[in-house]
Parts: sequence; structure tokens; C-alpha cells
Amino acid sequence: MSHTTADTDDKAVQHQLDDSIASDVGKRLFEAGPNVKNILITGGAGFIASFVVRKLVLLYPEYNIFNFDKLDYCASTNNVKYVQNKPNYSFIKGDICVKDMVNFVLHEKKIDTILHFAAQTHVDNSFGNSAEFTINNVMGTHVLLEAARVNNIKKFIHISTDEVYGEVEHGGNELTEESLLAPTNPYSATKAAAEMMVGAYQKSFGLPTIITRSNNVYGPYQYPEKIIPKFVTLLSEDSKVFIHGDGSNTRRFIYGTDVADAIEVILHKGDIGETYNIGTSFEISNLNLTKLLIKQMGLAARETELIEFVEDRPFNDMRYAIDSTKLEALGWAPKVTFEDGLKKTIAWYTQYSRKWWPNISTALVAHPYKSGAQHEIVIQK
Repeated sequence: MSHTTADTDDKAVQHQLDDSIASDVGKRLFEAGPNVKNILITGGAGFIASFVVRKLVLLYPEYNIFNFDKLDYCASTNNVKYVQNKPNYSFIKGDICVKDMVNFVLHEKKIDTILHFAAQTHVDNSFGNSAEFTINNVMGTHVLLEAARVNNIKKFIHISTDEVYGEVEHGGNELTEESLLAPTNPYSATKAAAEMMVGAYQKSFGLPTIITRSNNVYGPYQYPEKIIPKFVTLLSEDSKVFIHGDGSNTRRFIYGTDVADAIEVILHKGDIGETYNIGTSFEISNLNLTKLLIKQMGLAARETELIEFVEDRPFNDMRYAIDSTKLEALGWAPKVTFEDGLKKTIAWYTQYSRKWWPNISTALVAHPYKSGAQHEIVIQK
């Protein structure tokens, strides 16, 4: 049987993808933890968690990684396709809000460690359907915590966000892990509430928990409802981009592999009961970020016609700023510069954005809204 040009092209693309994933995984830093054997990663088919799934599956073959994900609209089994046939990887389609299933999985798979990423995360969506955020982010976390307590989990790492601190004025000091939480939108309020539940289970029941809070994460594999993947996708298709308000709001960005490295460090060296900020000092306004993307994509001559200003969110935090000194003391530091990370991100979305998810049209509007959950083939062991 002869191979078509399309077959050859598909193999070349897959080879390129494999090389990219292999380079992102990095190098192993630690010996296997004495109490770590069977790790449940919730939301493992999502953007940030998939970086951690790939890293732990490939670098720590003595760990069994169980990816527990309900495959909501922003997830994709493509994110973990590279490791789907590895002997220490299993996928379980499930919802963290379903108590009986969560308990069954923890007991049946003898889970000792939980990395809890699963959450509704997009602020825009939370203004329109805030109750769903409460169900997934608060109730889901509560169900998982109770199951962890009953099943004697040895370590529970809860992934949160810097948005729980609320707005930091320009010129304001970077916030430490001891700073008060003051969330300003439904999304960040549910993440703060989830953190309160985590802390309560640690204090009341001695559940061994750790909390992380990170900057805005960017990179390949992110559903294009957030500013960088969304704008790259639109610009690659010769479409306008939409800026909320006047674009003066600033954000700090961190590349996905740097967050995965941080989780690897916290998993092996983090202290129970502690919270760790995961951040960078690189900060840029939404307007300047947009102009940078337009320039990097060779469209600078058309900047004015490609930018459209639209109504702002109901409330849009001016900036966030966190201090990561505590995590840096454990030996972590971000490695990927924004320039390098942006180049990789632009290259990825230019090629794969429309191929990765069944339908991204609802994400590309000025104020995106949630599309239907994906229906994909479930690969299990």
C-alpha cells in the first residue's frame, strides 16, 4: 500500500508535536517520594494539568498517574495523547461532584496523592453562569476533600489562583501567601471559598494539604477563550481582536512548563499546611500585549484596523502581583522568558488551534461563553 502525501504530512506534524512535548517535559529533579505511588490528577485533560500529567508520566515511571476528567468544553484528550499508551498512565472519565464515583476511584486505585486542578476558570463565564462555578469549584472541591479524608490520602495539593487576593493597585506591593484574600468576581470568589474548605479540612481533620496560587498561565494546549491563545487564533485568521475597556489592565504571565516545574517541586519538597505563590515579575497591559502579538505575527502595519475596543467586564481587576519568595527558597525559579514562551505559543496556535478542539467559535467572540462539553473517545486501562 502506498503512502499519500497527506499521510506523510500527518506523520511530520506528529513528529514535530512529539519533539515539542519532549522538550517541554524537562528533566527529572527528585527521587520518588516515599509515600507517593498512585497519584490522582483532577482535570488532567485541561491546559495546565496536562503539562503536569505529561511530566510525571514520562519522568517518574514508578508513579501511577490517574487522570480524572469529565472532558468539559475546554479539555481535550489530545492534550494527553502523547502518554496515553504509557504503562503508568490511566484515564478515567468522571466528575468530581459525583461523590460515589470519587470514593470508588480513590479506594479502587489505592490513591495516596491528589493534585486537584479541576475547576471552571474563565472570569467572563463566571459573570453569566456563576452558580455553575460554585458547584464545580466549591462543591466539587468539598466532595474531593471528604473522599480524601475517608480514604486517608497522604497529600492533597489544591491548585488555586492569584486572583483570590483581589486587585492590586499599580505601585502596590507584591502580595505574599499571608496576605488577606479579597476576591472581586464570582470565579475568584469560588476559588477562595474552595481554599477555605481545604484549610478547614487541614485544621479539623489533619488532612495533609498544600495550596498553590499562580499568575496567568499561557502556552500551547489552552482552550482559546483566554487573551493570548484567543488573539493569536484570531490574528492568524486575519480577524480583529477585541480589547475590554481601554486595555490598561495589566497581568503577569507564566509559561505552562514553569508551573509544571513548580508543582513537581511542591509535590516533593512542599511542606504540609503551607501555601505557595507561583509567579513571575513580567507584567504587561492588555493593550501592550495585543500590540506585541500583532508585531510578532508580522501585522504591525495593520495594528489600528486589527484592534477594536469593546465594553469592559462588569468589574475588571486592574492588576495582580504576587511574591514567590517562599517557593523560590525550595529551589524553583521560572525558566522560560516571555519572549521565548510567546514564540512557541504563537507557532502552536497558528498551526493547531482549529484542529485541537471540535468547536472554538464560541470562544473567539468579544465576551466568550461556554460551549457544549466535548464528546471524545475515552481511553481507559
